[in-house]
Amino acid sequence: MKCKYCGEPESKVIDSRPTEEGNVIRRRRECISCGKRFTTYEKVETVPVLVVKKDGRRELFDSEKIMAGVIKACEKRPVTIKEVEALVDDVEKQVYNSLVQEISSHEIGEMVMQRLKALDEVAYVRFASVYRQFRDISTFMKELTKLLKEK
Repeated sequence: MKCKYCGEPESKVIDSRPTEEGNVIRRRRECISCGKRFTTYEKVETVPVLVVKKDGRRELFDSEKIMAGVIKACEKRPVTIKEVEALVDDVEKQVYNSLVQEISSHEIGEMVMQRLKALDEVAYVRFASVYRQFRDISTFMKELTKLLKEK
């Protein structure tokens, strides 16, 4: 790691600790040459996963899109941001642990709905109505009936 002050390639690690999320390590370093200290962050490099959309387009997996959709579904519901973040982290881990380079948006949507159903049924129905594109009241009622039968 090059010193940001003098460019020396050698430094020693003084302190290491995980960040709050636990997926990044913060390292405090001291330059061997000039003695100045600086901070670096290490993160595990992930293999890019492509999401295959309904129309066949491919784009990079972006957990922020899942976060936005789940937050919208949980609006005015008793769901904390920590619970939403945990749900998104869960889905992200499942996607990367599947060890595939491409995954369909349908599969990701199903992962999200499965977790939302356990978290908050109203948020689940909201998400499902957009995700499954309910076009009329009868398809909406079918989903509600299915949800009630599962209880």
